[in-house]
Amino acid sequence: MLIAVLLELPPARWLRLLTATAVTAVVTALVVLPVLPASDSGWTYPISANSGEAIGWPQMVNTLAAVWAELRAPARRRGDLHGGGRIESNKLQPGHAAVLRIATVLGISPERLSGRAVPNVPAVATVTISSPSEEEDAVRRRELLTGALAASAATVVGTEQARASTPEDPAAVLEETLFRLPTAEPQPLTRLAEQAAAARQSFRAAHYTDLSRALPGLLAAAEATRDAAAGRAREQASAILARGYVLAAELGSKFHSDAAWVAADRALAAARASGMPVPIGEATRVLAITMRRSGRCSSAVQLLTEEAAELDAEQDRTGAVRTTLLLTAAYSAATGGDRTTALRLLDEADVCAERLPEVPGLFTVDTSRAQVDIYRIGVFNALGTPDEGVTVSASLQIHHMPTAERRARAWTDTARMWHAVGDAPQTFVALRRVEHEAPQEVRRPALRALTSDLLYGPTRVQGLREFAVRTGALAS
Repeated sequence: MLIAVLLELPPARWLRLLTATAVTAVVTALVVLPVLPASDSGWTYPISANSGEAIGWPQMVNTLAAVWAELRAPARRRGDLHGGGRIESNKLQPGHAAVLRIATVLGISPERLSGRAVPNVPAVATVTISSPSEEEDAVRRRELLTGALAASAATVVGTEQARASTPEDPAAVLEETLFRLPTAEPQPLTRLAEQAAAARQSFRAAHYTDLSRALPGLLAAAEATRDAAAGRAREQASAILARGYVLAAELGSKFHSDAAWVAADRALAAARASGMPVPIGEATRVLAITMRRSGRCSSAVQLLTEEAAELDAEQDRTGAVRTTLLLTAAYSAATGGDRTTALRLLDEADVCAERLPEVPGLFTVDTSRAQVDIYRIGVFNALGTPDEGVTVSASLQIHHMPTAERRARAWTDTARMWHAVGDAPQTFVALRRVEHEAPQEVRRPALRALTSDLLYGPTRVQGLREFAVRTGALAS
């Protein structure tokens, strides 16, 4: 019946019917089927989400194939592409190397992904788009799904596999050292002091790989020497042991290793056994740094100020250590948001530095007006008022600072300041100066996170991508 009716239609009606059918078929295909390029599919999303949901699948498949190829055989057999929800709930925290991979896939900074650069902030993975169109929203959701699956697979590889790919990772060597010291024989105190001095020189030169290699032998020998000694010799060996653990704590803090807690605690125990105020002050400082990094800022300030009160401010060496404790306390207070206390402690340290001569021989840091200025910039950064540090940086003479590690740290705080005020070119200049002073310093997790954040920022900076690849912030 229908066919008979259609056959009786005049040619003009047939033409209109065929035209309407063709238009309907084309529109339906465009809306329902994934035939449009991603850039032209936004208008279809309010009608049907099918086309938007189809965008990004080839990239997702390629990403998963690449990650799957990297998995170890046991993980492949288990089909271990999971873990994303456990990361979001903070039940699973991948190592920094894995975070870098995940952030690269997602197209956001590692700092924004994990929140590790800010103490006491839970890890949150978010993607923010200002006023996104429907097409952008669909594409971004697909990219986020891709990244989330890749992130889950990356956590299967985990910290152990990531570090296995970088056998010179100082943090991995440190953790192995602290929990499995090699056996060693007691050493003469002069020989032990020479080993400690060589390790200290590696730290001050920012040769962290060399330091990580030297620490196992130094710590093992120092413990053996202390255990075999008595009286004054035992106190001296304890002081050397304390300083070895101070170096270990400094190294752990730089590479965001939880082993810094262990090293700092051992450093303070050995320092107190020595009965010497300078090593006690130095060990107190590194323990407070680990406390601050875990979010216990007020406790860190209390520990530092109480120890500073015990030190003789009139003696050069104890007065210098006291100044370093006040500076670290000021930064800890600023990190905790206590501006009044932070600035008061800074001013007190400034007065001490002005009164006392520069004292060489402190184990990891030095006391000078330049150090006070660097801490002042760091305090303003932590308080969220980096513009106040710009004036301070204008008169800062970083090249006069005595060690590569301190110069690199000064340029690091300067880079953070420029980044916080939104000056990408100046941030990159400062990062390049860090690399010039200490190539291993710029590969630290915090510096790679800053580089990555700058790379994915709104301003294009010539040479930044090559710098990011060279320093490990971006996979080559």
